[in-house]
Amino acid sequence: MPQLAGGPQVAAGVVEGFVGVVGFDLDMTLIDSRPQTMAAFAALAAQTGVTIDLDAVNRRLGIKLEDEIAYWFPPEERAEATDGYRRHYLTLARETVALPGAAEALRVVRGNGDTVVIITSKHPVSVGPSLAAAGLVAAADEVFAHVHGPEKAAVLRELNASAYVGDSPPDVAAAREAAALAVGVATGSFTVQDLYEAGADTVLADMTEFASWYRAAATS
Repeated sequence: MPQLAGGPQVAAGVVEGFVGVVGFDLDMTLIDSRPQTMAAFAALAAQTGVTIDLDAVNRRLGIKLEDEIAYWFPPEERAEATDGYRRHYLTLARETVALPGAAEALRVVRGNGDTVVIITSKHPVSVGPSLAAAGLVAAADEVFAHVHGPEKAAVLRELNASAYVGDSPPDVAAAREAAALAVGVATGSFTVQDLYEAGADTVLADMTEFASWYRAAATS
C-alpha cells in the first residue's frame, strides 16, 4: 500500500473513542494547495509551450498529478511533464498554508483518543514539504500518499476506518465504498449540494465546523 516514507506509523485498527480511525484528504481539505497547483501548472505551460486550461485543472483538483497531466500531454511526454511540474511545485510548497480549522480538527480527533490518518493523491515528495509548511507535519498518526478514488477506499478498508473527510465526490465515493462515514467539506471545487448528491452523510461548509460537529457526534 502506498505510504509516505518516513511518516509516523501506528497499528491499524479501531481504538477507544468516537470512531477509532478518522481519515482526512489533504489538498483543499486540510491545506490550501490551489495557489501552488495553479502556479506550477502555469509554469509548466510556459516551460513546455503547451496550452493548459487552468480552469479545467481547478475543476479536477484532487486527482493524481499523472491523471491531470494526461489531459494535456501525449503519452511519450507525460513522464517529463510530470517531473517538470513537481520541480515547479516543490519550489512553491513552502508557501502552503493550512485551511482554517484544519489543525483544530486533527487535534480534537487525537484528543478524543481516536487516530488521525491522512490519505491523499499527492505524491510523497510533495506531501512532506506541504505538511511542514502548513504546520501539520506532526498532526497525523499515519499518512498514505499517491492514492485516489478506489485506492483510497482500499486504504480505508484496511484501516477499518469509520469516517473519511474530503472535498470531492471521489472522496465521498471512497468513504462509501469502504463503509465509512462520508464527511464532505466544501472548501475545494465542489459545492455542498455536489457533495450531498455524491452521497455524503454530512457536509461541512469548511473545516472550522468540524470540531463542533465531531464533539456533538461523539456525545450523541
